[in-house]
Amino acid sequence: MRMRRLVNSLGWPAALLLAVFVLAGCQKSPEVVGFNGLTMGTSFSVRWVDVDPARVEALRPKVGALLKDVNQQMSTYISDSELSQFNRAPAGSRVALSQDLAKVVAAALELSKQTAGAYDVTVGPLVNLWGFGPEGRVVKAPSQEQLDALRSRVGYHALTLSSDGFLTKAGDQYVDLSSIAKGYGVDRVAELLEQEGIASYLVEIGGELRAKGVKPDGSDWRVAIESPVEGVREVERVIGVKDIGIATSGDYRNYFEQDGVRFSHTIDPRTGYPIRHRLASVTVLRPTCMEADALATALMVLGEEEGLRFAREREIAAFFIVKDNDGFREVSTPEFEAFVEEVD
Repeated sequence: MRMRRLVNSLGWPAALLLAVFVLAGCQKSPEVVGFNGLTMGTSFSVRWVDVDPARVEALRPKVGALLKDVNQQMSTYISDSELSQFNRAPAGSRVALSQDLAKVVAAALELSKQTAGAYDVTVGPLVNLWGFGPEGRVVKAPSQEQLDALRSRVGYHALTLSSDGFLTKAGDQYVDLSSIAKGYGVDRVAELLEQEGIASYLVEIGGELRAKGVKPDGSDWRVAIESPVEGVREVERVIGVKDIGIATSGDYRNYFEQDGVRFSHTIDPRTGYPIRHRLASVTVLRPTCMEADALATALMVLGEEEGLRFAREREIAAFFIVKDNDGFREVSTPEFEAFVEEVD
């Protein structure tokens, strides 16, 4: 006698239906997972939405190796980095760059041209002279004679990058990518996460970020813009963001004082001196963190009026905090206000 299979009203075998219910009951809910670390002389944070927390330990070494490679290519603090080797090369050298380094140098050179040298990829000698580079801190401003002696080494126009990735320097130029390399590192980590099938994440290196997707509850990632108040950590504004790179540049954390005068770490390549205007910080939002990182520095050098004009002409989402007699005031471009949603 043949036995009939037990089926439900949908025609599915009961055992199969039971298995479906069991699997559904074991399915984990998405949650935010991640890890922290150190890189490029600062800290980093990687957060993403996942149903498998075990991927944290699988991704940790991959991210670490990637950031180590970026640092080895672009750091001026590592004596044998790819960039340091180029900087030591004699005048007239033509050096083949790795694909990653060539991409970052090309972006830095393009912004140098767009800002007519307010952002200058060869500003390194001045940064070092003022004590904000790998040569160590100073407590006394350099003399005009010292500044004049370095002027011939500063000027992006002395660099030529060929389409096949060869970088040539006409003189003793020294390339400094500290204003763009962290942003590029963020982008590389973001690319790695996407290659691993991760669609929602927040990556940060030294305050430069890139966000994509949403959190498990469907809300945007929240990012705090710091208030430029010395000696304390206060939030100026909190914004909800997704699918964007974010970077902030300011003069209120890294500086030294002499005879009551504060010298910022942000150097204006056009004058050789630290910036002296009233712009305290600027936050930029762009499709990539590399763009946002470099543009934040460029707008910081340009200052409130020139920087705001530059951002408006190019429809850049930018948020300026300006020193005022009564504290600080905010100025932003329409793109900044339209792009982000402010949250309480």
